[in-house]
Amino acid sequence: MLSIRPETVADRTNIDALHLAGFPGPQEARLVNLLRANGRFITSLVAELDDTIVGHVAFSPVQVVSGERGAGLAPVCVAASHRRQGIAAALIQSGLRAVRGEGYQWCVVLGEPQYYRRFGFQPARQFGLFDDYGGGDAFQVLEFAEHAAPRGQGLVRYSTEFASLES
Repeated sequence: MLSIRPETVADRTNIDALHLAGFPGPQEARLVNLLRANGRFITSLVAELDDTIVGHVAFSPVQVVSGERGAGLAPVCVAASHRRQGIAAALIQSGLRAVRGEGYQWCVVLGEPQYYRRFGFQPARQFGLFDDYGGGDAFQVLEFAEHAAPRGQGLVRYSTEFASLES
């Protein structure tokens, strides 16, 4: 039976291995470790199946020019052997509930628009928001309540640890 729970110290090696296997380079694993080390996680969840970590999702703060803070969903990873079974969706839904429970009013993601639309994400450009990475329509916003996301604030800044993805 699949369980979604907050990561523990004992999970860290398995989370690293998951990201190293799931992405073409070490950047996402490094990002997760930097966010964790610098206390930037809003929430970090694992999916566990038969005592094995098969998925991970992290959320960290983002901020617009006015200082208003939201949540950023990244990264999310599921073991290749367990993809297309709804595990990523379960992780994302649980993470979004946790972020909302922490008082955040909106969340951004840089990802496949068709996939994230199912969670209620919309193109950020409709809100007058954009990202540092040239994401275009892949940069999306989810409001937890009507008119909760900032409008016309321009650049949404991720935590400085995200610069490690560029190296």
